[in-house]
Amino acid sequence: MLDFSDRTIAEFFEDEFGIEIYQERYGFNGTSKARHVRAFIEVEDAHIVGHVCRRLWKHREGLSSHYTNPAESEAIRSKLFDLLARLEEAEDRPRADAIERFSRDQTLEELVASIEREIHANKPVAALDRLHTYCMKKFGHMLDERGIEWDRAEPLHSRVGRYVKALKTEGELREMSEQIIKNAVGVAEKFNHVRNNKTLAHDNDLINPSEARFIFDSINALLRFIKSVDGARFGS
Repeated sequence: MLDFSDRTIAEFFEDEFGIEIYQERYGFNGTSKARHVRAFIEVEDAHIVGHVCRRLWKHREGLSSHYTNPAESEAIRSKLFDLLARLEEAEDRPRADAIERFSRDQTLEELVASIEREIHANKPVAALDRLHTYCMKKFGHMLDERGIEWDRAEPLHSRVGRYVKALKTEGELREMSEQIIKNAVGVAEKFNHVRNNKTLAHDNDLINPSEARFIFDSINALLRFIKSVDGARFGS
């Protein structure tokens, strides 16, 4: 990756951005520097990613002897900066980056596609019911990956509770992280109520869009955090 070694890429991120690039949060894709940077791009918000990518490009421009075709470099730069601008502009929409296809399942495929359509249209209220169903499947999947028994009749917060207990037993979490993810059980319980009483799941008075956006962002952030500490099983 450019002219960086493992040591110098770590120093670059620390000195320029105050970011520890080799932290566990960015290790779910693999151990190489390029995989850590790709994971960073996946999990961080568009404005942070844009800032880092522009600074990396500036560093690249200082390596002119390695890139001798000015026209080609300018074309790449134009495409990159246009992409970053679009990503930053789209930041006003809810993020759905933690909503992944984690198994070969037609229902899951339709579910994820539906969530993506609603979020792309900036309709978080419509997406909440499907997000709840996704979380039911997701936490059931992660329990299956550990060989932990669960009942399909269990509500979401029960599945999340079993999962949190498993993570704690495995010693995967530091104290602060453990507290954050414990709170997920309470969040999941409240999410059950919102889904049943404030979404299109039934003939309900709908939650207002700004609150729906906040809830969607919070659940997505929780899933993104879980991916960072349990990446090996998150999308398997």
